Amino acid sequence: MTAPPPPRLPVPPVRQMSNAELANLAAQGGPYRGKAVFELVDRARVDDAAAGLLDQLSRLPALRRDRVHLVSLAWAAIIGLLAAETPEARKRAYAAFAALDPAEQADFLSYVRAERIEDAHPRV
Repeated sequence: MTAPPPPRLPVPPVRQMSNAELANLAAQGGPYRGKAVFELVDRARVDDAAAGLLDQLSRLPALRRDRVHLVSLAWAAIIGLLAAETPEARKRAYAAFAALDPAEQADFLSYVRAERIEDAHPRV
C-alpha cells in the first residue's frame, strides 16, 4: 500500500504580499520559501527594507541548509543583495557574508568568482 500524495497547496501571490509576509513565508519553510526569497531579491534594488529582511533570512540555519546543488537559499539572498547594487543592499550582503563560517565563505567566493566579497558583482 502506498501513501497518497500530499495535497497541492495554493501558490501564494508573492507579488501582492508585503515584505513581512514574504519573510514569514520564507522563514516558515514549505514549498514556496524560495519564491518568497526571490521576490525579496527582486525588491531589494529599490527597497532597503527588503534588503534588511534578506540579510536576516540569510542567517537562518534552515535557509543555510536548504540547497539546490551547492547554492543555499541563504546564498541566493546574499547574491540578490550583491546584485541589487545599492549601498544599503551591499552593506547587508557584506554583513550576511561575514556571518557565514570561513569554509562557507570560501565556497561562496569561489561560486561568485571573486577573491573578496567586495569584488563580487553577480547578476540575477
